[in-house]
Amino acid sequence: MSLTVADLARGEMTEFQEQLRLQHEKTMHKELEMLLALSTGPEAEISRKDFDGFKSIFHRFLQRKGPSVEWAKIQRPPADLIQPYDAIKASCLPDGVTASLNKLVVVKLNGGLGTSMGCKGPKSLISVSNENTFLDLTVQQIEHLNKTYNTDVPLVLMNSFNTDEDTNKILQKYTHHRVKIHTFNQSRYPRINKESLLPIAKDLGMKGETADAWYPPGHGDIYASFHNSGLLDTLLAEGKEYIFVSNIDNLGATVDLSILQHLMSRPADRRCEFIMEVTDKTRADVKGGTLIQYEDHLRLLEIAQVPKAHVDEFKSVTKFKIFNTNNLWISLPAIKRLQQQNAMDLEIIVNPKTLDGGLNVIQLETAVGAAIKCFENALGVNVPRSRFLPVKTTSDLLLVMSNLYSLDAGSLTMSKKREFPSTPHVKLGSSFTKVQDFLTRFENIPDMLELDHLTVSGDVTFGKNVSLKGTVIIIANHGDRIDIPAGALLENKIVSGNLRILDH
Repeated sequence: MSLTVADLARGEMTEFQEQLRLQHEKTMHKELEMLLALSTGPEAEISRKDFDGFKSIFHRFLQRKGPSVEWAKIQRPPADLIQPYDAIKASCLPDGVTASLNKLVVVKLNGGLGTSMGCKGPKSLISVSNENTFLDLTVQQIEHLNKTYNTDVPLVLMNSFNTDEDTNKILQKYTHHRVKIHTFNQSRYPRINKESLLPIAKDLGMKGETADAWYPPGHGDIYASFHNSGLLDTLLAEGKEYIFVSNIDNLGATVDLSILQHLMSRPADRRCEFIMEVTDKTRADVKGGTLIQYEDHLRLLEIAQVPKAHVDEFKSVTKFKIFNTNNLWISLPAIKRLQQQNAMDLEIIVNPKTLDGGLNVIQLETAVGAAIKCFENALGVNVPRSRFLPVKTTSDLLLVMSNLYSLDAGSLTMSKKREFPSTPHVKLGSSFTKVQDFLTRFENIPDMLELDHLTVSGDVTFGKNVSLKGTVIIIANHGDRIDIPAGALLENKIVSGNLRILDH
């Protein structure tokens, strides 16, 4: 008889199963030690730190008893803990902006690959606006800050083993920019066989068959990896006090001077150690994590933690009105303190995967925002939607490449010519999923200033200088093709069937 994920999910163990759990943990430790014995030199030291982190999360995973939250204990956060951005923005910026900026570090989460959009290598190297990549735009933003205020705000990239090599190669192009760039790697954990609950890795190799045996354990790993890298101590020694953390694919996540001044101006005894930017939920955001009050602390509630009976309630835009943008402002000394005290108790996210060969595995992950409950005087700030502009799909890419946005010093801002602040709802079909396919289907990006909704499905191409207004739905059925001619104006139109524009 062996221990399974189902046993753990039930939360209550018999005495025999408890003994089995202890035996299982010993077996896991032996397997990890055998893997470690295969590594030498600096790699062995890195692997040891990673494996120590994995042992800790695996131990907590085996210890889990029932759900991580009791639904009846969930409360709405007090009004003063979710502060409106407009109230913060209303305070005039004092003369000390330069001094405040010199205490700031910008950290971008750069562990993801562009595979979901059909690209190889780091997602941050995909071109998103005027041939600028996510990374280009980030460097331009920080360089503009440093030049404007005569400051020294560094950029830190948290890479994964998937993105580190390619990212470091490209960093050479920024040598002459006024931005110091540092990198560190998040941990590398072994994937676990869902049935045996043991690692599938046979060695520490990252090539060929063994590449699928490892994973980066979610962005909650930032605290331990940042600390273990030595970079946290280096930045503290330079007088840095706060990091602004965000996903590198969120083009709205720029340094906000009002939020920074709000942090820096608070009295020492009420100094805020953690701000999470939240924004109003729409029906497109129903799965996003939200802030709750739980046992007298602000806490991030993710959909994975919600009991099945309450999932619809969680998705409601009336009960849970805000969601986490993953734009976070965090105290560096507080991270150091919590790491030294081993007090960062983040909820475990069990992420099931099926590998190419059909093997079912699980990944144990954590989320960076889940740490909000560990910090003193934590706050949420309800920011405008413009600070949440993620590019996860080519539908998002179409929006940011269009004339809806203008580019200034690396920052995208909504065009003043658009009469309403909300972005159009765009849904492109599977023919557009890969960036390369997407680009070949547009001779240039249509005028979308007056667009509300766009749905495109099937084999569809767009000629030059097309204008889309109101609600536009274009559906080419299987075997059909639709070519939208150059200069076409589609306003509140449904186009279906077969439309070919032939060259003469």
